[in-house]
Amino acid sequence: MAELGDAFDLTPTQYAALVKLYDSGEQSQNQLGRLVAMDPATIQGVIRRLERRRLIERTMDPADRRRTWLRLTEAGRTLAAVARTFGFRVSERTLDPLGPDERTLFLSLLGRLI
Repeated sequence: MAELGDAFDLTPTQYAALVKLYDSGEQSQNQLGRLVAMDPATIQGVIRRLERRRLIERTMDPADRRRTWLRLTEAGRTLAAVARTFGFRVSERTLDPLGPDERTLFLSLLGRLI
């Protein structure tokens, strides 16, 4: 994942949030944190940094002022699309030493941890 930082200036947590918004569309801050398995303090910091880079934008929910909605900006969509493809290649290289059955087992065990 260091390659993502080198190529796109994204930490793994920023990458996860950016790609999850790309895949899932607009989310509340709370829901995005749950989807990427980050505690509220961590997701808040990630969002703040992505917002500073103008990759996401947030709006307040008019029906509930405690809820913040997040969506990608055009720059965020562009970066997420490219970074996502790069992330798939990194994952392929990581799994390359494993045979098909080993990959299945590894991913299954990994899914239990997440």
